[in-house]
Amino acid sequence: MTSGHPAVSRPLWAGRALALVGVVLVAINLRTAVSALSPIFGAIEVDVPLGSLGIGLLGTLPPLCFAVFGLLTPLFQRRLRLESLVIVALVVMVLGDLGRAFSGSYLMLVVSSIVTFGAMGTGNVLLPPLVKKYFPDRIGLVTSLYATAMALFSLFPPLVAVPVTDAAGWRVAVGLWAVFALAAMVPWVTLFVRERRRSEHPEHPTAGRIDASAPQSDGEAGDGQAGDGQAGDGEASAGKARDGAAIGRVWHSGLAWSLAIMFGFTALNAYAFFAWLPELLTDRAGVDAAQAGSLLALYAAVGIPMSLIVPVLAVRLKNIGLLVWFGVVCYIAGDLGLLLVPSVATWLWVALCGLGPLLFPLSLVLVNLRTRTQAGSVALSGFMQGLGYLIGASGPLVVGILHQNSGSWTGPLIFLTATIPVVLVAGLFVARPRMLEDGWHRGTRRTLDR
Repeated sequence: MTSGHPAVSRPLWAGRALALVGVVLVAINLRTAVSALSPIFGAIEVDVPLGSLGIGLLGTLPPLCFAVFGLLTPLFQRRLRLESLVIVALVVMVLGDLGRAFSGSYLMLVVSSIVTFGAMGTGNVLLPPLVKKYFPDRIGLVTSLYATAMALFSLFPPLVAVPVTDAAGWRVAVGLWAVFALAAMVPWVTLFVRERRRSEHPEHPTAGRIDASAPQSDGEAGDGQAGDGQAGDGEASAGKARDGAAIGRVWHSGLAWSLAIMFGFTALNAYAFFAWLPELLTDRAGVDAAQAGSLLALYAAVGIPMSLIVPVLAVRLKNIGLLVWFGVVCYIAGDLGLLLVPSVATWLWVALCGLGPLLFPLSLVLVNLRTRTQAGSVALSGFMQGLGYLIGASGPLVVGILHQNSGSWTGPLIFLTATIPVVLVAGLFVARPRMLEDGWHRGTRRTLDR
């Protein structure tokens, strides 16, 4: 199988229900803070001066933090097990949410937001290898579940921010998301404590046995590290060497660069549309502000079923390139519709543009379908999301500059359309059945032998 995961599947919840709940709860927390501030900037400004420039900076922090911490997370994971690093990220997320809620100055709000978004960036990277570790037989299904949960819960903060602010104040509206991060800690702390107890009581009948709730894949204990203190120092050192080799070699992989480019230009288009679509539609299609808001909601909503369907299809299809082509065709048709006949069937062009980002959940599942080991999954996930979010962060800025200089939306739409062939070329390269680690084994042995 090209995916590299076991052919025999078992029930999704069999001995790993805690891990499943943990993965979904982490996903729920990875977008809540991003959209929690923008609907209530007016209320925040009563206590914390923001200004247009300050608001703009806050808007650029999420993708920038996702990019930086996407690249750093594989380095963090060399020191900690996946579960431990997830718990640390959630703790930091809670501190960031509370810091934002109690901010008395703009500087504190920015620093707390960086803390929060940095923890989210780490969580972004950790979810694919967690799925690979606990659900190697259900990669498509679990990826679809967490991607859908992430998409759905990105819609809730804007919906509840204003009512909660009116009822209890903006600090409560901003800080309440810490409760979700606390809830996400429960299953991971429970799994961590279970493993510690097994390692501390080796005489117990279940000691030394790999629990179904914490399956190890690819023969690696504890993500390439010593398993619960039972493996020797040599194994731990070898595991760290493998992880370090993966982190270094991923920078020289055409597969990794192609996946990062596909992910990055998909993010570029998505961030650009979320930032500018209402104004574009108001100016170019002649809709009013209420209609533009509804069309933006349509743009976001059509991506939710794609998050559920695409990862499952990616596992089952022999030719993943079909999904790449579908996303690219939707992108081009939507962009050309807005460029040439924006006031005719506007909803259709917006919906087609919203279907294009199906390449986002496809990229997430490909992290596992194109790697054989947990070390490879962590390295590829960090590289893809680090570089990808850096590319994505430039989207709103480039579109804004083009619009400001030209005074129209023709230039920005041509620019966005011109990025799609890049997505196609990168996507078709990734769609070819190959594994990230295939060319590494000989070099890895030389590294370990030293």
